[in-house]
Amino acid sequence: MSIERARAHLKQFGADARILEFPVSSATVELAAEAAGVIPARIAKTLSFMIGEKPILIVMAGDARLDNSRFKAQFHTKAKMPQPDVVEAVIGHAVGGVCPFGINDGIDVYLDESLRRFDTVYPACGSSNSAIELSCDELEKFSGGTWIDVCKSWREEEITVS
Repeated sequence: MSIERARAHLKQFGADARILEFPVSSATVELAAEAAGVIPARIAKTLSFMIGEKPILIVMAGDARLDNSRFKAQFHTKAKMPQPDVVEAVIGHAVGGVCPFGINDGIDVYLDESLRRFDTVYPACGSSNSAIELSCDELEKFSGGTWIDVCKSWREEEITVS
C-alpha cells in the first residue's frame, strides 16, 4: 500500500506520526483543502512528468499552474505527463495520492517556488485520503527536492480579476 511506503520514508525523519488520514477523499486540491481545513493554495500538489524515459515529480502550490515556457527552459523539453494508468508503476503511488515520499528509485523531485509563500503546506502521503503538514524546509529535507520556478498564476502580478 502506498501510504505505508510514504510512512516508512517519513519515519526516518521522525515525522511518520504526523501523517493525517482523513475519513473523506483528499484526492484533489479542493477535497484536500476541505479535509485539512486550509485554503486550496496551501495544498502541495505533486504532478508527475516524463523527461524522455525518466520520470520526475514537481510539487507545487494548489493554486499554481504549470508554465509551459518555464518548464521548457528548465528541462529543455515540452511537459509530458504519463498516462494515469501507469503513474503508480512509474512513480510508486497512484493518482490522487502521488507524493514525494516513498517513491521509486531514480526519480528526481522538484519543489516549485509557489510553495514558499506559506509557513506550512500539505502534500499527500501516498493515498487518496492522507496528507502531512510540513514547513518548506521540512518538505525539502524529507523529499530531497530541488527548488525551481516553473509555475504561473500564483504571483500577485499574474492574478487577473474578472
